[in-house]
Amino acid sequence: MFSDFVQHLLITLASLGYFGIAIGLMIEIIPSEIVLAYAGYLVSKGEINFAGAVVAGTIGCLVAQLIIYWIGAYGGRPFLLKYGKYMFIHEKHIDTAENWFNRYGAGVIFTGRFIPVVRQAISIPAGIAKMSYAKFIFYTTLASVVWSCFFIYLGERLSSNWSQIDEVAGPFIKSAAMIAFALIVFYLLYTSFFKKRKQ
Repeated sequence: MFSDFVQHLLITLASLGYFGIAIGLMIEIIPSEIVLAYAGYLVSKGEINFAGAVVAGTIGCLVAQLIIYWIGAYGGRPFLLKYGKYMFIHEKHIDTAENWFNRYGAGVIFTGRFIPVVRQAISIPAGIAKMSYAKFIFYTTLASVVWSCFFIYLGERLSSNWSQIDEVAGPFIKSAAMIAFALIVFYLLYTSFFKKRKQ
């Protein structure tokens, strides 16, 4: 079960409807999967609808990642090492995200969202590298729609048992991480093959 603080915060956010969902994901004091699962619970009660919850979740995720992107672009690594802890981003997250971004390129902005540790900080190297806004927003929005749909759906199905989301979603997240990693490997092999053919 979640702490009284988390329960109280979720109820406060829920009182704000779709706006509350978006705000909860922007500030991410509570992990996104918990906020989205609670949104799914509200869908099951008929207080909000599924499509609206997905839109709010996607907007909230996108804004949160844009903020991290801008911090990476204008504050750089030193700023994040000093103040990242206040956003629950630590040096190991930054190191891992930078390694993945440097090795796998822009496409990891989408696939990295489904891989633990990487998804928490993948926007940082994108900002530092000044990745194009169009690509960043496209990949982030696409991943955020999938992420929001998944957890809202699970929360709706669990209904009053939504707080079991970690236990239920765990196997799915592992599978998603494996698929995301496989897609990255396929992309690397595909691009490497075409580079060789052009030479």
